Amino acid sequence: MKKLDLYIIKKFIGTYFYAILLIVGIAVIFDLSEKLDDFMEKGAPLYDIIFKYYLNFIPYFANLFSSLFVFISVIFFTSKMAYNTEIIAILSSGVSFKRMLFPYFISATIIAIFSFALSSFIIPPANAVRLDFENKYVKKPYVFSERNIHRQVRPGMFIYMRSFNSYNNIAYNLSIEKFENGELKSKLISDYAQWDSLKQKWAIKNYYIRTYLDRGEKITRGQETDSTLYIKPADFKRRLNDVVAMNLFELNRYIAEQRLQGADNIESLLIEKYSRIAYPFSVFILTLIGVSLSSRKVRGGIGLHIGLGLALSFSYILFMRFSTMFSVGGQMSPLLAVWIPNIIYAGIAIGLYRLAPK
Repeated sequence: MKKLDLYIIKKFIGTYFYAILLIVGIAVIFDLSEKLDDFMEKGAPLYDIIFKYYLNFIPYFANLFSSLFVFISVIFFTSKMAYNTEIIAILSSGVSFKRMLFPYFISATIIAIFSFALSSFIIPPANAVRLDFENKYVKKPYVFSERNIHRQVRPGMFIYMRSFNSYNNIAYNLSIEKFENGELKSKLISDYAQWDSLKQKWAIKNYYIRTYLDRGEKITRGQETDSTLYIKPADFKRRLNDVVAMNLFELNRYIAEQRLQGADNIESLLIEKYSRIAYPFSVFILTLIGVSLSSRKVRGGIGLHIGLGLALSFSYILFMRFSTMFSVGGQMSPLLAVWIPNIIYAGIAIGLYRLAPK
């Protein structure tokens, strides 16, 4: 690694973190002005606001737009190098354009690994604290209002409840059906079931079980019995955005559980999972676009490069949102929806690279 490499890496990483600090500082000010009334109305302690909310809000927001910050950073300092004829001097000294990209991609690798580690393992527990604060001091209490709930909790095991009371954790008009090879083997019907937090089980009240045998059926009645039902009250109270508080391993387990239960939000969960890999990878694509676009000295100067860069970066983010919407609607595979913007913009990056000054 030569002095030129260290010079570019220092410029890249330094500009990247400077851009993050600048944008995040502005975001915190706007967020505070928007939520200040809620904080005061619900009596949020200053310590919780600073250390439980904003200390966890900053890494989440910074990582959310990490690719955009990378792009702006590359455009800004490379344009400045081109305007000061540093790029011309580097290429004239015998360094190829491909070789000049080496420190850029070292920096992009560092940022991509850092972003993946943050989004998959570090930010989720921080998000859990942040979401807990928001649910307590910002958002209205969540009330589960769904009725006539059908869930497959295990292969061949289905539960039905007319309603679920999220205040006292009671499931009303509970029914449990068990199938083997497509045939109904037993069915439990109960007036209600209440969650016992000490036993971590459901206390099923006033029940009877109809068991289907080869030569008839057997009916069992009782006042109370315990069962796990393979489901907990937290599963009813969980909001869709709560998945951001799960690390990658927890998210994989949750997706497997939701598939067993026949949930209809699998696409959204898969998008969250695949995005944690696709977004860090986009750092390499946007870095190549940024260098190829801003390494040429043009009459418009840095302003023109930044304008083109912002247009491309926002179009990338917009395209990403549109493609994921098609996936949620069931019209596109979640994996394809997350990766198709990277594939298309990788083609744009290769085209701009071929047009860049060599």
